[in-house]
Amino acid sequence: MKRIVYCLAILGLTFVGCNPMDDIYDGLDTSADPIVGSESYTLTSDDYTELDLEFGNFGSEEDAKTILPGFLAEKYPFWGEGSSVVVGYDLFIGNAEGINDYTNSDVYEFTNSNYAATGSDAFGFYPDVNATSAIPEILDAQIADPTEGQIVLAKYDQYTETPVVGLADLVAYNFAGSLQGWNIVEENGDYDVWSTETGNIRGNGYFDGDQRTNAEWLVSPSIDLSDESDLKFQITQELDFAGDASLVKILVSTDYTDDVFAATWDEITLAMPATEDMASSENYDFSAYDGEIINIAFMYSSIGDDESTPDVDEGDASRWRIASMAIKTTGATGDTNSKGEYFMYASGAWSAIDGVYYLSSADFDSMGEGSGQPGQYDNFSSSISPDNYLPTFLSLNFPYAQEEEELVVIYDYYSSSSGAQRRGNLYTVTNGEFVGHESTVSRTLQFGFEDGVWIPDNTIRYTLSADDYTVIGAALADTYPNATSSMLNYGNMDRRAGNTAEWTNPMVLEAINVVLDNNVPSAAEEQKYVVTIEVYNGSNTTEDFAVIKMNGEWVYQD
Repeated sequence: MKRIVYCLAILGLTFVGCNPMDDIYDGLDTSADPIVGSESYTLTSDDYTELDLEFGNFGSEEDAKTILPGFLAEKYPFWGEGSSVVVGYDLFIGNAEGINDYTNSDVYEFTNSNYAATGSDAFGFYPDVNATSAIPEILDAQIADPTEGQIVLAKYDQYTETPVVGLADLVAYNFAGSLQGWNIVEENGDYDVWSTETGNIRGNGYFDGDQRTNAEWLVSPSIDLSDESDLKFQITQELDFAGDASLVKILVSTDYTDDVFAATWDEITLAMPATEDMASSENYDFSAYDGEIINIAFMYSSIGDDESTPDVDEGDASRWRIASMAIKTTGATGDTNSKGEYFMYASGAWSAIDGVYYLSSADFDSMGEGSGQPGQYDNFSSSISPDNYLPTFLSLNFPYAQEEEELVVIYDYYSSSSGAQRRGNLYTVTNGEFVGHESTVSRTLQFGFEDGVWIPDNTIRYTLSADDYTVIGAALADTYPNATSSMLNYGNMDRRAGNTAEWTNPMVLEAINVVLDNNVPSAAEEQKYVVTIEVYNGSNTTEDFAVIKMNGEWVYQD
């Protein structure tokens, strides 16, 4: 009742105070009867996110001791002196031995010329090529001055079936319902020229029943053709209602940065220009841009009607639809699997490392390609945990693995805060199942609220048992016969001042020393206890006594 009346009294001030809630909080915090709480709390995934701990754990106990007080201050804003919370958290104890050697290794990504050197085409190893055997020779040629023990992840593509040789798409944009990351640049006019449709993008200058004067660019992202040759260009398009077809242009620049008007643009003139039916152009000779970094632009212009003669159509506002665009080169077309293998340089040669498996794009796809599944982007993430997929994947793909057999699995991982990275784990066959190495362990830390702040606290809370009272009686009966007799008779300590059976504070401390020395004789120096004792002070209740071990003896805490 005391607290309720006190709070109501403060609430009564809310009608006149300038900051009523601040008054309430300050009153609760400084009252003679603060909220003294005691709780156990285990951190959730949301808590780790709030604490900006992307791996969902602490790197050390010291980090937990440093970070958690602020967290507790926000979570328990009204708890006062003497409060305590035991926090459960995950502590990172380290990856399995050797994992970091693979996740932090060098990476060599195969180029077109690497594939060609093995008799394959420019886009991947043919199905019959043994990549593991072919890779060492390529690493010898491409990695200058390797060091003894150097580890390299060789990343390559391999066809899953014999490809069809001919022109293959090097860069392709399918504009069905999307601008594909191209940037709109306004030159003049009041209308939005470029828009998306179900099967294509559209440039249009006809609005509100009239032809309008507009000029608007659609500019591609940078296209890197540095290592490419014998290039071809093809566009699938349609042009309707055009009086002057030259008002729409396909342009190419090698010096565009972020200003279309400052760049130099070359116009592509096709032998098969756009018609009123959607059709693909010829494979236009694009070799002028071999080895270049370019941007492509679709430039749409329209001429509006003369407003002085509204009934006469003098304007020219075509409708330009573009379904797709591709830059091609001689090669092969077929499905590929993006793979990776680890090699080590030792004794003057590159050799494949056994017992290490890098997940391929086909592996990710096999775990599901839908939204929120590994195959959607060929990686794991905080929302797509490898622990939920890899044990089953390994059991299906390595069905004959023997008990205690080990396999290191490395995979691509995407972190919203750190971006793309490689992670991995060691899996061991245990009782017929693949079990991952536990890199984290569950730990607890106790925090106490002292002098207005949360601090790491080793305080242990302990309530005396019936056996403890018996031990006290046996040890102190000769010293305090009345007090121990009453305690053993009633199961509590008499705290009435001046009573012949009274347990004074010094006597209680002696009793606590007896119990703790008996129960925890090896307790560390500065270990704290809060001991709860059944007492009688006119009614049966309990009382807490805070002690600390100093110089081998239990004393009251200041």
